[in-house]
Amino acid sequence: MKNKIDLVVRIAVALILLQTLYFKFSGAAESVYIFSTLGIEPVGRIGSGIAELIAAVLLLIPNLVWLGAGLALGVISGAIVSHLTVLGIVILDDGGTLFGLAVAVFLGSAYLLWQNRHAIPILNKFFK
Repeated sequence: MKNKIDLVVRIAVALILLQTLYFKFSGAAESVYIFSTLGIEPVGRIGSGIAELIAAVLLLIPNLVWLGAGLALGVISGAIVSHLTVLGIVILDDGGTLFGLAVAVFLGSAYLLWQNRHAIPILNKFFK
């Protein structure tokens, strides 16, 4: 049962990360607005898109789930902090959808990182 839950969470987090790539890489208005407001357009938009793409791919590779979850957790933490400090919860009348997706990715990534903590090489050296 745990393996099925982990697989569903891995796929869900990866899909959320992947679906935002179209908006980031195509220069969609809401993405440009977000990263312009943060003062990091276009480098931040493209850079975070690349990081999210890498995280999504790593989440789908069984031995590297921990790495994908850690990367996703780092990237999405920045997004959540940006929402809470600069952008606000609602972006361009989206009803908080982007923030909600960020929270879902955060929670899913944290769960996956915890579930796969034993696969993290540096931790294996200390906790055998």
